[in-house]
Amino acid sequence: MSRRNLLLAGLALLLFWQGIAMIIRQPILPPPSRVGVVLWEEITRGALGVHFLASLWRVVASTLLAILTAAPAGLVLGQSKRLNALFSPLIYLLYPIPKVVFVPVVLLFLGIGDLSKITVIFLILFFQILVLVRDQAMGLRPELVLSVRSLGAGRLALFRFVYLPASLPAVLTALRQSIGTAVAVLYVAELFATQKGLGYYIYLNGSALFNYPAMYAGVVAMSLLGLGLYFLVDGLEKRWCRWQIVS
Repeated sequence: MSRRNLLLAGLALLLFWQGIAMIIRQPILPPPSRVGVVLWEEITRGALGVHFLASLWRVVASTLLAILTAAPAGLVLGQSKRLNALFSPLIYLLYPIPKVVFVPVVLLFLGIGDLSKITVIFLILFFQILVLVRDQAMGLRPELVLSVRSLGAGRLALFRFVYLPASLPAVLTALRQSIGTAVAVLYVAELFATQKGLGYYIYLNGSALFNYPAMYAGVVAMSLLGLGLYFLVDGLEKRWCRWQIVS
């Protein structure tokens, strides 16, 4: 998608927001111009930047942890029929469950710190990456592996030239599909017993302080967090998986 189309879509959303705000004329829906001013003030002189960095850290940490654990596990399951048959029923049962239901349980066991919030997002990303990488590895042609082995390649060379290129598209696709859900669950997780994070910032200004422009500034910041991560993954796919795009 071109940058021009993205800018036009963003402009259309702002105009729609402005029109609805002019029709309603209520404090609960300030115009985007007012929210933009508050957003800039909160970033430069307020605490919004601190909350943004706290949320960004939780998402990045959980994403890296999910990649480092789920991608190798998916490759192993995809290449081993015995292990896949053993673990598939468990994955089949756990994968469809909305991971947001585990928020209270995780908070009870891990407390109210960053670890519990990172764990909840990790659970979402883990199963998405695991399933897609496993399916990708199962579709890997055996003759491709045999041909590389016939050239004297060891495990490291197989990982570098066969398994890693084969799994990268699945990992990036899983991340793209999970970003929206992960940010939504982050908002829910940050409502519980915390004083840092965009979820806490939005709830505080909207439900406690009734500072609606600041609340919408937090919503915009969380939206930008999700969009930024989505475009980052999209850019990495274009950079690292050029062979797939060309084909």
